[in-house]
Amino acid sequence: MKILLTGATGYIGKRLLPVLIEHGHEVLCCVRDKNRFPTEGIYKHPNVSLFEVDFLKEISVTDSVKDIDAAYYLIHSMSSNVKDFGTLEETSANNFIRLVKQTSVKQIIYLGGITNENKLSKHLASRKRVEEILTVSGIPLTSIKAGIIVGSGSASFEIIRDLVEKLPVMITPKWLNTKHQPIAIRNILDYLIGVLLKPETFNNSFDVGGPDILSYKQILLQLAEVRKLKRFIFTVPVMTPRLSSYWLYFVTATSYKLAVNLVDSMKIEIIGKPNDLEKMLNIKPISYKEAVSLAFTRIEQNEVISSWKDSLVSSLKNDDPFVHMNVPTYGCFTDKREREITTNVEQVIKNIWSIGGERGWYYADWLWHIRGFFDKLVGGVGLRRGRTNKQKIYSGDTLDFWRVLVADKSNKRLLLYAEMKLPGEAWLEFKIISKAGKNFLQQTATFRPKGLLGRIYWYSVLPFHFFVFDGMARNIIKFKN
Repeated sequence: MKILLTGATGYIGKRLLPVLIEHGHEVLCCVRDKNRFPTEGIYKHPNVSLFEVDFLKEISVTDSVKDIDAAYYLIHSMSSNVKDFGTLEETSANNFIRLVKQTSVKQIIYLGGITNENKLSKHLASRKRVEEILTVSGIPLTSIKAGIIVGSGSASFEIIRDLVEKLPVMITPKWLNTKHQPIAIRNILDYLIGVLLKPETFNNSFDVGGPDILSYKQILLQLAEVRKLKRFIFTVPVMTPRLSSYWLYFVTATSYKLAVNLVDSMKIEIIGKPNDLEKMLNIKPISYKEAVSLAFTRIEQNEVISSWKDSLVSSLKNDDPFVHMNVPTYGCFTDKREREITTNVEQVIKNIWSIGGERGWYYADWLWHIRGFFDKLVGGVGLRRGRTNKQKIYSGDTLDFWRVLVADKSNKRLLLYAEMKLPGEAWLEFKIISKAGKNFLQQTATFRPKGLLGRIYWYSVLPFHFFVFDGMARNIIKFKN
Protein backbone atom coordinates (compact mmCIF):
# COMPACT_ATOMS: atom_id res chain seq x y z
CA MET A 1 0.00 0.00 0.00
CA LYS A 2 1.04 3.61 -0.54
CA ILE A 3 0.85 5.69 2.62
CA LEU A 4 0.97 9.49 3.01
CA LEU A 5 2.78 10.32 6.25
CA THR A 6 2.45 13.86 7.55
CA GLY A 7 4.66 14.96 10.44
CA ALA A 8 7.36 12.65 9.06
CA THR A 9 10.16 14.49 10.88
CA GLY A 10 8.21 14.73 14.14
CA TYR A 11 8.46 12.56 17.23
CA ILE A 12 5.76 10.04 16.23
CA GLY A 13 6.45 10.22 12.49
CA LYS A 14 10.10 9.21 12.88
CA ARG A 15 9.01 6.21 14.95
CA LEU A 16 6.19 5.18 12.63
CA LEU A 17 8.15 5.34 9.36
CA PRO A 18 10.42 2.29 10.03
CA VAL A 19 7.39 0.26 11.17
CA LEU A 20 5.49 1.08 7.97
CA ILE A 21 8.51 0.09 5.86
CA GLU A 22 8.89 -3.12 7.88
CA HIS A 23 5.27 -3.97 6.99
CA GLY A 24 6.11 -3.58 3.29
CA HIS A 25 4.35 -0.27 2.61
CA GLU A 26 5.47 2.49 0.27
CA VAL A 27 5.64 5.74 2.25
CA LEU A 28 5.37 9.29 0.89
CA CYS A 29 6.78 11.53 3.63
CA CYS A 30 5.44 15.07 3.89
CA VAL A 31 8.19 17.50 4.91
CA ARG A 32 8.14 21.28 5.06
CA ASP A 33 11.80 21.43 4.03
CA LYS A 34 13.63 18.58 2.26
CA ASN A 35 16.88 19.76 3.85
CA ARG A 36 15.53 18.60 7.19
CA PHE A 37 14.92 15.04 6.10
CA PRO A 38 17.72 12.60 7.05
CA THR A 39 19.59 10.86 4.23
CA GLU A 40 20.89 7.78 6.04
CA GLY A 41 19.54 4.41 7.16
CA ILE A 42 15.81 3.79 6.71
CA TYR A 43 15.42 7.19 5.04
CA LYS A 44 17.34 5.90 1.97
CA HIS A 45 14.99 2.92 1.59
CA PRO A 46 13.60 2.60 -1.97
CA ASN A 47 10.04 2.65 -0.58
CA VAL A 48 10.57 6.09 0.98
CA SER A 49 9.89 9.23 -1.07
CA LEU A 50 9.43 12.91 -0.23
CA PHE A 51 6.68 15.44 -0.78
CA GLU A 52 7.72 18.98 0.17
CA VAL A 53 4.66 20.75 1.52
CA ASP A 54 3.69 23.43 4.04
CA PHE A 55 0.19 22.75 5.35
CA LEU A 56 -0.14 26.35 6.51
CA LYS A 57 -0.29 27.34 2.84
CA GLU A 58 -2.44 26.30 -0.11
CA ILE A 59 -1.21 23.09 -1.72
CA SER A 60 -1.10 21.87 -5.29
CA VAL A 61 -1.56 18.13 -5.69
CA THR A 62 1.01 16.22 -7.76
CA ASP A 63 0.88 12.82 -9.48
CA SER A 64 3.01 11.29 -6.71
CA VAL A 65 0.25 12.04 -4.19
CA LYS A 66 -2.84 11.08 -6.18
CA ASP A 67 -2.60 7.30 -5.82
CA ILE A 68 -2.28 7.01 -2.02
CA ASP A 69 -4.31 4.40 -0.11
CA ALA A 70 -4.21 5.90 3.40
CA ALA A 71 -2.94 9.04 5.13
CA TYR A 72 -1.66 9.62 8.66
CA TYR A 73 -2.36 13.05 10.11
CA LEU A 74 0.33 13.66 12.75
CA ILE A 75 0.70 17.44 12.53
CA HIS A 76 0.71 19.24 15.84
CA SER A 77 1.28 22.98 16.42
CA MET A 78 0.81 22.97 20.19
CA SER A 79 3.95 24.84 21.14
CA SER A 80 4.51 27.03 18.12
CA ASN A 81 2.70 29.85 19.87
CA VAL A 82 1.08 30.25 23.27
CA LYS A 83 -1.99 32.04 21.87
CA ASP A 84 -2.75 31.07 18.28
CA PHE A 85 -1.72 27.44 17.87
CA GLY A 86 -5.43 26.54 17.62
CA THR A 87 -5.81 28.70 14.51
CA LEU A 88 -2.67 27.18 13.01
CA GLU A 89 -3.98 23.67 13.63
CA GLU A 90 -7.30 24.47 11.94
CA THR A 91 -5.50 25.90 8.91
CA SER A 92 -3.26 22.84 8.64
CA ALA A 93 -6.19 20.43 8.92
CA ASN A 94 -8.27 22.26 6.31
CA ASN A 95 -5.39 22.38 3.82
CA PHE A 96 -4.67 18.70 4.45
CA ILE A 97 -8.29 17.81 3.64
CA ARG A 98 -8.19 19.88 0.44
CA LEU A 99 -5.11 17.89 -0.61
CA VAL A 100 -6.31 14.36 0.17
CA LYS A 101 -9.75 14.97 -1.39
CA GLN A 102 -7.92 15.10 -4.73
CA THR A 103 -6.45 11.63 -4.17
CA SER A 104 -7.66 8.03 -4.02
CA VAL A 105 -7.22 7.88 -0.22
CA LYS A 106 -9.49 5.35 1.50
CA GLN A 107 -8.73 6.25 5.15
CA ILE A 108 -7.34 9.04 7.32
CA ILE A 109 -5.70 8.00 10.59
CA TYR A 110 -5.44 10.77 13.18
CA LEU A 111 -3.51 10.77 16.45
CA GLY A 112 -5.12 13.20 18.88
CA GLY A 113 -5.67 13.64 22.60
CA ILE A 114 -8.29 12.20 24.95
CA THR A 115 -11.03 14.83 25.36
CA ASN A 116 -13.57 13.51 27.87
CA GLU A 117 -14.22 16.58 30.01
CA ASN A 118 -16.57 19.42 29.13
CA LYS A 119 -14.02 22.05 30.14
CA LEU A 120 -10.97 21.47 27.98
CA SER A 121 -7.59 23.18 27.86
CA LYS A 122 -6.78 25.18 24.72
CA HIS A 123 -4.51 22.37 23.61
CA LEU A 124 -7.12 19.62 23.99
CA ALA A 125 -9.89 21.80 22.56
CA SER A 126 -7.71 22.35 19.50
CA ARG A 127 -7.12 18.59 19.16
CA LYS A 128 -10.89 18.04 19.29
CA ARG A 129 -11.50 20.76 16.69
CA VAL A 130 -9.00 19.13 14.31
CA GLU A 131 -10.82 15.82 14.70
CA GLU A 132 -14.11 17.55 13.81
CA ILE A 133 -12.57 19.04 10.64
CA LEU A 134 -11.21 15.65 9.56
CA THR A 135 -14.55 13.94 10.38
CA VAL A 136 -16.69 16.14 8.11
CA SER A 137 -14.36 15.64 5.15
CA GLY A 138 -16.35 12.61 3.97
CA ILE A 139 -13.21 10.44 3.95
CA PRO A 140 -13.35 7.51 6.44
CA LEU A 141 -11.55 8.66 9.59
CA THR A 142 -10.02 6.59 12.38
CA SER A 143 -9.11 8.66 15.44
CA ILE A 144 -6.64 7.31 17.97
CA LYS A 145 -6.73 9.50 21.09
CA ALA A 146 -4.10 9.24 23.80
CA GLY A 147 -2.89 10.98 26.93
CA ILE A 148 0.71 11.02 28.13
CA ILE A 149 2.99 9.08 25.77
CA VAL A 150 5.87 7.36 27.58
CA GLY A 151 8.95 6.79 25.46
CA SER A 152 12.53 7.95 25.11
CA GLY A 153 12.48 11.46 23.66
CA SER A 154 8.77 12.22 24.18
CA ALA A 155 8.07 15.66 25.66
CA SER A 156 6.09 14.30 28.62
CA PHE A 157 8.62 11.60 29.46
CA GLU A 158 11.65 13.91 29.21
CA ILE A 159 9.99 16.54 31.43
CA ILE A 160 9.09 13.92 34.05
CA ARG A 161 12.60 12.51 33.82
CA ASP A 162 14.16 15.97 34.28
CA LEU A 163 12.10 16.63 37.39
CA VAL A 164 12.85 13.28 39.01
CA GLU A 165 16.57 13.19 38.24
CA LYS A 166 17.26 16.80 39.23
CA LEU A 167 15.09 17.34 42.30
CA PRO A 168 15.27 15.04 45.35
CA VAL A 169 12.58 17.17 47.04
CA MET A 170 9.79 18.87 45.08
CA ILE A 171 7.31 21.53 46.17
CA THR A 172 4.74 21.14 43.43
CA PRO A 173 1.42 22.58 42.18
CA LYS A 174 -1.82 20.89 43.22
CA TRP A 175 -2.42 19.64 39.65
CA LEU A 176 0.07 16.86 40.42
CA ASN A 177 -2.91 15.09 41.99
CA THR A 178 -4.72 14.99 38.62
CA LYS A 179 -5.30 11.48 37.27
CA HIS A 180 -3.96 10.35 33.89
CA GLN A 181 -3.63 7.16 31.88
CA PRO A 182 -0.12 7.05 30.38
CA ILE A 183 0.59 4.84 27.38
CA ALA A 184 3.84 3.38 26.03
CA ILE A 185 5.06 4.64 22.66
CA ARG A 186 5.24 1.00 21.50
CA ASN A 187 1.51 0.61 22.10
CA ILE A 188 0.79 3.85 20.23
CA LEU A 189 2.65 2.46 17.20
CA ASP A 190 0.77 -0.85 17.57
CA TYR A 191 -2.55 1.00 17.36
CA LEU A 192 -1.50 3.26 14.47
CA ILE A 193 -0.38 0.26 12.41
CA GLY A 194 -3.21 -2.02 13.54
CA VAL A 195 -6.05 0.22 12.32
CA LEU A 196 -4.52 0.77 8.87
CA LEU A 197 -7.23 0.07 6.26
CA LYS A 198 -9.20 -1.99 8.78
CA PRO A 199 -12.84 -1.27 7.75
CA GLU A 200 -14.30 -1.87 11.23
CA THR A 201 -12.27 1.11 12.51
CA PHE A 202 -13.53 3.51 9.81
CA ASN A 203 -15.49 6.52 11.09
CA ASN A 204 -14.67 5.59 14.66
CA SER A 205 -12.83 7.26 17.52
CA PHE A 206 -10.88 5.24 20.09
CA ASP A 207 -9.37 6.38 23.40
CA VAL A 208 -6.19 4.43 24.09
CA GLY A 209 -4.17 4.19 27.28
CA GLY A 210 -2.03 1.87 29.34
CA PRO A 211 -3.30 -0.40 32.12
CA ASP A 212 -2.42 2.08 34.91
CA ILE A 213 -4.41 5.13 36.00
CA LEU A 214 -2.05 7.34 37.98
CA SER A 215 -1.78 10.87 39.34
CA TYR A 216 1.16 12.96 38.13
CA LYS A 217 2.63 12.53 41.61
CA GLN A 218 2.49 8.75 41.22
CA ILE A 219 3.94 9.03 37.72
CA LEU A 220 6.95 10.92 39.11
CA LEU A 221 7.43 8.60 42.09
CA GLN A 222 7.15 5.42 40.01
CA LEU A 223 9.78 6.69 37.58
CA ALA A 224 11.97 7.39 40.62
CA GLU A 225 11.43 3.77 41.75
CA VAL A 226 12.52 2.44 38.37
CA ARG A 227 15.65 4.63 38.58
CA LYS A 228 16.21 3.56 42.22
CA LEU A 229 16.00 7.16 43.42
CA LYS A 230 14.45 8.37 46.68
CA ARG A 231 12.20 11.36 46.04
CA PHE A 232 9.84 13.43 48.20
CA ILE A 233 6.96 15.41 46.71
CA PHE A 234 4.77 17.97 48.50
CA THR A 235 1.86 19.66 46.74
CA VAL A 236 0.75 23.19 47.59
CA PRO A 237 -2.44 25.03 46.51
CA VAL A 238 -0.83 28.43 46.01
CA MET A 239 1.17 27.88 42.83
CA THR A 240 -0.56 29.68 39.95
CA PRO A 241 -0.48 28.41 36.33
CA ARG A 242 2.10 31.10 35.50
CA LEU A 243 4.35 30.05 38.40
CA SER A 244 3.85 26.40 37.41
CA SER A 245 4.95 27.21 33.84
CA TYR A 246 8.07 29.01 35.06
CA TRP A 247 8.77 26.08 37.41
CA LEU A 248 8.73 23.63 34.47
CA TYR A 249 10.71 26.00 32.27
CA PHE A 250 13.60 26.52 34.71
CA VAL A 251 13.85 22.93 35.97
CA THR A 252 13.34 21.02 32.70
CA ALA A 253 14.43 21.32 29.07
CA THR A 254 11.02 22.53 27.89
CA SER A 255 10.48 25.95 26.33
CA TYR A 256 8.27 28.43 28.18
CA LYS A 257 5.56 28.42 25.50
CA LEU A 258 5.38 24.60 25.63
CA ALA A 259 5.34 24.73 29.44
CA VAL A 260 2.32 27.09 29.37
CA ASN A 261 0.33 24.75 27.14
CA LEU A 262 1.37 21.66 29.10
CA VAL A 263 0.33 23.18 32.45
CA ASP A 264 -2.98 24.18 30.90
CA SER A 265 -3.57 20.53 29.90
CA MET A 266 -2.17 18.95 33.06
CA LYS A 267 -5.00 20.39 35.13
CA ILE A 268 -7.49 18.25 33.18
CA GLU A 269 -8.11 14.59 34.09
CA ILE A 270 -7.28 12.42 31.07
CA ILE A 271 -8.66 8.89 31.31
CA GLY A 272 -9.78 6.97 28.23
CA LYS A 273 -13.30 5.67 27.63
CA PRO A 274 -13.43 1.85 27.39
CA ASN A 275 -13.57 0.31 23.90
CA ASP A 276 -12.76 -2.98 22.19
CA LEU A 277 -9.86 -1.77 20.01
CA GLU A 278 -7.23 -3.44 22.19
CA LYS A 279 -9.03 -6.78 21.82
CA MET A 280 -9.79 -6.22 18.12
CA LEU A 281 -6.09 -5.67 17.32
CA ASN A 282 -4.80 -8.19 19.87
CA ILE A 283 -2.58 -5.59 21.57
CA LYS A 284 -0.97 -6.28 24.92
CA PRO A 285 -0.92 -3.05 26.99
CA ILE A 286 2.43 -2.17 28.54
CA SER A 287 2.44 -1.00 32.18
CA TYR A 288 3.80 2.42 33.08
CA LYS A 289 6.86 1.05 34.91
CA GLU A 290 7.67 -1.29 32.02
CA ALA A 291 7.32 1.59 29.55
CA VAL A 292 9.76 3.66 31.65
CA SER A 293 12.24 0.76 31.76
CA LEU A 294 12.01 0.30 27.99
CA ALA A 295 12.61 4.03 27.48
CA PHE A 296 15.75 4.01 29.63
CA THR A 297 17.03 0.91 27.84
CA ARG A 298 16.82 2.88 24.59
CA ILE A 299 18.61 5.83 26.19
CA GLU A 300 21.37 3.71 27.71
CA GLN A 301 21.96 1.88 24.42
CA ASN A 302 22.04 5.21 22.55
CA GLU A 303 19.14 4.10 20.35
CA VAL A 304 16.77 7.05 20.75
CA ILE A 305 15.08 7.34 17.34
CA SER A 306 13.38 10.70 17.81
CA SER A 307 13.04 13.47 20.37
CA TRP A 308 10.56 16.31 20.82
CA LYS A 309 13.58 18.58 21.28
CA ASP A 310 14.44 18.17 17.59
CA SER A 311 11.06 19.58 16.65
CA LEU A 312 11.17 23.19 15.45
CA VAL A 313 8.72 24.04 18.25
CA SER A 314 11.53 23.67 20.79
CA SER A 315 13.09 26.77 19.24
CA LEU A 316 12.47 30.36 20.27
CA LYS A 317 12.78 31.53 16.69
CA ASN A 318 9.59 32.39 14.83
CA ASP A 319 10.96 31.68 11.35
CA ASP A 320 12.12 28.52 9.64
CA PRO A 321 15.82 28.10 10.56
CA PHE A 322 16.60 26.62 7.15
CA VAL A 323 16.24 30.04 5.52
CA HIS A 324 19.60 30.71 7.20
CA MET A 325 21.50 27.92 5.41
CA ASN A 326 23.52 30.42 3.38
CA VAL A 327 25.84 32.06 5.89
CA PRO A 328 25.97 35.82 5.21
CA THR A 329 29.20 37.77 4.85
CA TYR A 330 28.09 41.41 4.58
CA GLY A 331 27.79 43.28 7.90
CA CYS A 332 29.06 40.30 9.90
CA PHE A 333 31.78 39.62 12.45
CA THR A 334 33.71 36.37 12.06
CA ASP A 335 36.14 34.29 14.06
CA LYS A 336 37.93 31.93 11.67
CA ARG A 337 40.39 29.24 12.76
CA GLU A 338 42.29 26.97 10.39
CA ARG A 339 44.46 24.14 11.66
CA GLU A 340 46.35 21.47 9.81
CA ILE A 341 45.19 17.92 10.52
CA THR A 342 48.25 15.80 11.23
CA THR A 343 46.19 12.95 12.70
CA ASN A 344 43.52 10.73 11.12
CA VAL A 345 40.91 12.75 9.17
CA GLU A 346 38.16 10.23 9.95
CA GLN A 347 38.83 10.68 13.67
CA VAL A 348 38.48 14.45 13.31
CA ILE A 349 35.16 14.01 11.48
CA LYS A 350 34.03 11.70 14.28
CA ASN A 351 35.00 14.37 16.83
CA ILE A 352 33.02 17.03 14.96
CA TRP A 353 29.98 14.75 14.73
CA SER A 354 30.18 14.05 18.50
CA ILE A 355 30.28 17.69 19.61
CA GLY A 356 27.86 19.03 22.23
CA GLY A 357 25.61 17.19 24.65
CA GLU A 358 27.49 14.94 27.08
CA ARG A 359 30.72 15.21 25.06
CA GLY A 360 30.76 18.98 25.42
CA TRP A 361 32.58 21.52 23.30
CA TYR A 362 36.16 20.28 23.68
CA TYR A 363 37.41 23.34 25.57
CA ALA A 364 36.28 25.40 28.59
CA ASP A 365 32.96 23.61 28.96
CA TRP A 366 32.30 25.60 32.12
CA LEU A 367 32.12 28.76 29.99
CA TRP A 368 29.58 27.10 27.68
CA HIS A 369 27.50 26.14 30.72
CA ILE A 370 27.64 29.71 32.09
CA ARG A 371 26.50 30.98 28.68
CA GLY A 372 23.67 28.44 28.70
CA PHE A 373 22.65 29.43 32.23
CA PHE A 374 22.40 33.11 31.32
CA ASP A 375 20.51 32.24 28.15
CA LYS A 376 17.94 30.28 30.16
CA LEU A 377 17.75 33.16 32.67
CA VAL A 378 16.62 35.60 29.97
CA GLY A 379 14.11 33.19 28.43
CA GLY A 380 16.37 31.29 26.03
CA VAL A 381 16.68 27.55 25.40
CA GLY A 382 19.94 27.13 27.34
CA LEU A 383 22.04 23.98 27.02
CA ARG A 384 19.43 21.58 28.37
CA ARG A 385 18.23 20.23 25.03
CA GLY A 386 21.52 18.37 24.55
CA ARG A 387 21.46 16.04 21.57
CA THR A 388 19.34 13.01 20.62
CA ASN A 389 22.19 10.66 19.63
CA LYS A 390 25.79 10.69 20.86
CA GLN A 391 27.38 10.03 17.45
CA LYS A 392 24.78 10.72 14.76
CA ILE A 393 23.64 14.17 13.66
CA TYR A 394 20.97 14.95 11.09
CA SER A 395 19.85 18.23 9.55
CA GLY A 396 17.14 19.68 11.78
CA ASP A 397 18.46 18.17 15.02
CA THR A 398 19.04 20.29 18.10
CA LEU A 399 22.53 20.50 19.52
CA ASP A 400 22.37 22.28 22.90
CA PHE A 401 21.40 25.85 21.96
CA TRP A 402 22.16 25.31 18.26
CA ARG A 403 20.06 23.94 15.39
CA VAL A 404 21.80 21.71 12.81
CA LEU A 405 21.32 23.17 9.33
CA VAL A 406 23.80 21.02 7.41
CA ALA A 407 25.23 17.67 8.47
CA ASP A 408 27.02 16.48 5.33
CA LYS A 409 29.63 13.84 6.13
CA SER A 410 30.44 13.15 2.48
CA ASN A 411 31.51 16.79 2.03
CA LYS A 412 32.91 16.98 5.59
CA ARG A 413 30.74 19.93 6.63
CA LEU A 414 28.66 20.69 9.73
CA LEU A 415 26.74 23.98 9.96
CA LEU A 416 24.95 25.12 13.13
CA TYR A 417 22.57 28.05 13.67
CA ALA A 418 22.15 29.63 17.11
CA GLU A 419 18.74 29.45 18.80
CA MET A 420 19.87 31.18 21.97
CA LYS A 421 18.74 34.70 22.88
CA LEU A 422 21.02 37.06 20.97
CA PRO A 423 21.00 40.66 19.71
CA GLY A 424 21.62 39.26 16.25
CA GLU A 425 22.14 35.93 14.47
CA ALA A 426 25.00 33.44 14.82
CA TRP A 427 26.37 30.48 12.88
CA LEU A 428 29.11 27.98 13.70
CA GLU A 429 30.62 25.98 10.83
CA PHE A 430 33.10 23.12 10.72
CA LYS A 431 34.67 22.03 7.42
CA ILE A 432 37.59 19.87 6.41
CA ILE A 433 39.35 21.24 3.35
CA SER A 434 42.41 20.25 1.34
CA LYS A 435 45.21 22.60 0.30
CA ALA A 436 48.53 21.72 -1.29
CA GLY A 437 48.03 18.04 -0.51
CA LYS A 438 47.29 18.69 3.18
CA ASN A 439 44.04 18.51 5.18
CA PHE A 440 42.86 21.36 7.37
CA LEU A 441 40.05 21.88 9.87
CA GLN A 442 38.32 25.16 9.06
CA GLN A 443 36.19 26.43 11.94
CA THR A 444 34.21 29.64 11.45
CA ALA A 445 31.96 31.50 13.87
CA THR A 446 29.82 34.16 12.17
CA PHE A 447 27.73 36.79 13.93
CA ARG A 448 25.39 39.24 12.22
CA PRO A 449 24.63 41.95 14.83
CA LYS A 450 21.30 43.65 15.20
CA GLY A 451 21.90 47.32 15.86
CA LEU A 452 24.30 48.86 18.37
CA LEU A 453 23.47 46.29 21.06
CA GLY A 454 24.61 43.48 18.78
CA ARG A 455 27.96 45.16 18.21
CA ILE A 456 28.44 45.77 21.94
CA TYR A 457 27.64 42.11 22.57
CA TRP A 458 30.23 40.87 20.05
CA TYR A 459 33.06 42.99 21.45
CA SER A 460 32.13 42.10 25.03
CA VAL A 461 32.51 38.37 24.38
CA LEU A 462 35.51 38.70 22.03
CA PRO A 463 38.11 37.90 24.76
CA PHE A 464 36.27 34.66 25.56
CA HIS A 465 36.07 33.77 21.86
CA PHE A 466 39.85 33.99 21.57
CA PHE A 467 40.34 31.22 24.13
CA VAL A 468 37.21 29.15 23.55
CA PHE A 469 37.28 28.92 19.75
CA ASP A 470 41.05 28.48 19.57
CA GLY A 471 40.97 25.73 22.22
CA MET A 472 38.00 24.04 20.57
CA ALA A 473 39.69 23.86 17.14
CA ARG A 474 42.92 22.61 18.68
CA ASN A 475 41.25 19.86 20.71
CA ILE A 476 38.92 18.68 17.94
CA ILE A 477 42.05 17.69 16.03
CA LYS A 478 43.80 16.09 19.01
CA PHE A 479 40.89 14.34 20.74
CA LYS A 480 40.79 10.52 20.61
CA ASN A 481 37.97 8.29 21.88
